[in-house]
Amino acid sequence: MTNTYTRGLHEIAAGIWAWLLPDGGWGMSNAGLVQGEGQSFLVDTLFDLPLTTEMLDAMADLTASTPIQGVLNTHANSDHCFGNQLLDDTVTVYATSETDHEIQHGTTPERLHMLATSDFGPVLSPFLRSCFGAFDFTGITLRNADTVFDDSLTVTVGGRDVELLRLGPAHTVGDAIAHVPDAGVIFAGDLLFIGGTPIMWAGSLTNWLRACDRMTALDPTVVVPGHGPLTDVDGIAKMRGYLAHVKDRIADGVEAGRPWRETADRMDLDRYASWPQAERIVVTTYQAYRQAAVDTPQEDGIDLFGEMAAWQQRHVRKR
Repeated sequence: MTNTYTRGLHEIAAGIWAWLLPDGGWGMSNAGLVQGEGQSFLVDTLFDLPLTTEMLDAMADLTASTPIQGVLNTHANSDHCFGNQLLDDTVTVYATSETDHEIQHGTTPERLHMLATSDFGPVLSPFLRSCFGAFDFTGITLRNADTVFDDSLTVTVGGRDVELLRLGPAHTVGDAIAHVPDAGVIFAGDLLFIGGTPIMWAGSLTNWLRACDRMTALDPTVVVPGHGPLTDVDGIAKMRGYLAHVKDRIADGVEAGRPWRETADRMDLDRYASWPQAERIVVTTYQAYRQAAVDTPQEDGIDLFGEMAAWQQRHVRKR
């Protein structure tokens, strides 16, 4: 599939729009709008209020005649839900029950501001600034779901069905996608990264592979990833290949009795080594070890970012 990967609103099917944010790295996430007769449905908000305002302003001509009636937060990562407060009170916020719980009890804007501005030393501080320093976390008030679902839910938007399907845990505990069957469009959230390395905050890898297969089985014409350019089933297949590869390499490490850090450090990423954000393999390996019931003490989030920063120093910058 060929497409133009530029910042802004792109019509990808009749009455369906993708909002793209290059370069697709940390916090630079995609979203979307589905129009029906007299109504529309939003998929995700963005990482801060200025970014979400920019997106909603760009959609204003569309939503003037088809007001937004609902929004799906595909998962609880902040770059997919921190703009919820900018939606009208009449807009119904949808999420899986796990995502709603994680939004309520997970990362706060204050914590992200602290991570982006505090001094954590010469290795971690530059890494955190590269991840979060470009964003404005002031003024954000968390807005939780109004309607939660546990498996699937079909929302009718001006006569048009939008299927909300829970496929997690994979990237996070409660990942969901939005499928528009009449157009063959999937909004995949962070179940799909294109042009970047995925990261598993919850998992398992086995279930993430299953999620890829379920998306492929829907036979979409266009897939909007959580990060990166538009794609189709070929993009799903490429990321599935990465997940299968690292699953096998991690299993080798577990079988050999290596600690998770050693397995991550020795990871042969093969043809995937050139993908941006390769250091995310650290978190994926850690989570896979914990799910394999290997004796793996729980790590704080800041410690995992420190491990990623150190891995990047050792592996990425010496290339």
